[in-house]
Amino acid sequence: MDNKNITISATPHIRSGESIQSIMRDVIIALLPATVMGIVYFGIPALTLIAISIATAVISEALYQKATKQKVTITDLSAVVTGLLLAMNLPASAPWWVPVVGSAFAIVVAKQLFGGLGQNFVNPALAGRAFLMASYPSIMADFGATVPADAVSTATPLALLKAGNTADLPSLTDALIGNIGGTLGETCAIALILGGIYLIWKQVISWRMPVTYIAVVFVLSALIGRNGVRMPVYELLIGGLMLGAFFMATDYATSPLTPCGQFIYAAGCGILTVLIRTFGGYPEGVSYSILIMNLCVPLIERYTKPTIFGALPKEKKEAKKA
Repeated sequence: MDNKNITISATPHIRSGESIQSIMRDVIIALLPATVMGIVYFGIPALTLIAISIATAVISEALYQKATKQKVTITDLSAVVTGLLLAMNLPASAPWWVPVVGSAFAIVVAKQLFGGLGQNFVNPALAGRAFLMASYPSIMADFGATVPADAVSTATPLALLKAGNTADLPSLTDALIGNIGGTLGETCAIALILGGIYLIWKQVISWRMPVTYIAVVFVLSALIGRNGVRMPVYELLIGGLMLGAFFMATDYATSPLTPCGQFIYAAGCGILTVLIRTFGGYPEGVSYSILIMNLCVPLIERYTKPTIFGALPKEKKEAKKA
């Protein structure tokens, strides 16, 4: 018998045609509708910020890996996804250097300093956004010049809801198609939903996290409301909820692997989002809720990991304690 073609390896003997590059490519494809709509609504400034953010992310990763004598892995497209997601969280009025600072921070500090792809404990793009919000709050909250030309309001719907001004709120149709103020990638809810459905269909992400996240926000918004006003559907379509639920909370490295853990994690994101939106000083709560739950993932996985197959009762207890 000829054994030259037999490969001996440890379990599990599972093979998949997926790779990091193919997964990241699917994420980019899923983000294309929202990216195109951002450029359509906000014009050349949006395109410029997106290009700068992606270029900075790729260059930062290549330079860091070169400097630390690591293999340069920019071809896996993970840096492209980080740069694109960061750009989706910027207002079109942001100066050109804002995506440079944000993408460099996301790649170098939030990702590479912790070991690179798969070792980061928080979503790099969200970490970059949080850093920009803390460092340049007036720039990150300046949406006055980013409202589409025919939009019905000069303030974001979240800000109007926070102030209790429901009279000037745009229609649900405007919120769905993106004819409202906001960041580049959060305005057109229908584009984000289509992208999310694509990722679920391609089995890049599990339905558990986005569906649970969105459902919890809907239920709690209907029960609590803002300033006595309950508009749960509106809460889903405005702000960064769809972007966060489908593209941020589902990051492989910073979300649980177990089904039960995914439900708990997503429910926590939904609860924190509503609490921050309703009782916090900031009208939006998606970014910070996901970052907080990112930190809880190790604990969630510890208590939701499955029992070892075939383990005896004593071994099961020891496995749970481990």
